[in-house]
Amino acid sequence: MSDFPEGAPCWVDAMFTDVEGAKEFYADVLGWTFGDASSEYGNYTQAYSGGKAVAAVVPPMPGGEAASQWCLYFASPDAAATAEKIKSAGGELVMEPMQVGTFGTMAIAKEPSGAVFGVWQPGEHKGFEKLGEAGAYAWAEVFSREPGKADGFLEKVFPYESQQMESGSADCDDPDAAGMDFKIFSLGGKENPVLGRMKMGDDFPPEIPSYIQVYFGVPDCDEAVAKTQARGGRLHFGPMDSPFGRFAAVTDPQGAAFAVIDMSTTAGEMPKFG
Repeated sequence: MSDFPEGAPCWVDAMFTDVEGAKEFYADVLGWTFGDASSEYGNYTQAYSGGKAVAAVVPPMPGGEAASQWCLYFASPDAAATAEKIKSAGGELVMEPMQVGTFGTMAIAKEPSGAVFGVWQPGEHKGFEKLGEAGAYAWAEVFSREPGKADGFLEKVFPYESQQMESGSADCDDPDAAGMDFKIFSLGGKENPVLGRMKMGDDFPPEIPSYIQVYFGVPDCDEAVAKTQARGGRLHFGPMDSPFGRFAAVTDPQGAAFAVIDMSTTAGEMPKFG
C-alpha cells in the first residue's frame, strides 16, 4: 500500500503487560496472526489479517506501567513539523519525534481536550496493509468532553475539512442519537471521511478522559462480542444497528477499549451533515 495522505489514520498499536494473553485474545476475536517479536525495538510484534499487517502489540517499556490502550497514528510527511503544529495549536507532546530505525519516525501527543494519539512519518513501514475489511482497522472517533477544543486543534494540525451532523438526522435504534454532537473530518473532499468526533455526554463516567475509539471490522458483531466476553473482556455499548454497520464498544481483558463493527449489516438512512 502506498503512503497515506497527511492526517489519514495509518496505524494502531497497543502496550500490554501480558503480550501473549493479548495475542490469544485478538487471535480469537479478530482472527489475527502474529509475526516474530522484534527484540531490537522492545519486542514490538506485528499483527496480521490474511497475511497483511493491520496492527501491533508491545510490552511496556522497563519501568513503565501505563494502562493498556490502543493508540491511533496519523500520517505525516514530516513528524517534526507536525510536532510543532501540535504545540502551537495547544496540544502537548507526550513523546518527541523519534526515529525508529529505517521503519519511520513516530511521536505521541495529546490534543487539548485530553485524547492521546500518535504521528507517523513513514520510512519502510508505510502503515496498514489492509483496512476497511473484517480483521482490519475500519474507523475511529475522537470522544471528547470539550469538542470545541478538539475540533479547532485537529483542523489546525491536519488539512481536514469538517462537517457537523445535523440535529435529529441520525437514524439508528438509539433513542438518544437525535441529540448527538457529532462531526466528520475529511481529506481531499467531503466524500473522503477519515475521522469522527463525538461529544461525551453525562452517560460517560467522569473518570473516563477524552479518548480515541478505534473500530475493527468483524464478519459478525454479535459473535465478536460473545468471544470478547468469553475471554474475560467487557461489553460497554451495543451491539447496535446503524447505517454504517452493526457495532459494539468493548474492552479486552487488560482494559484496552475498542469497538467492533460488521460493515456488511447496515440499517437506516445515512445522517445528514451540514
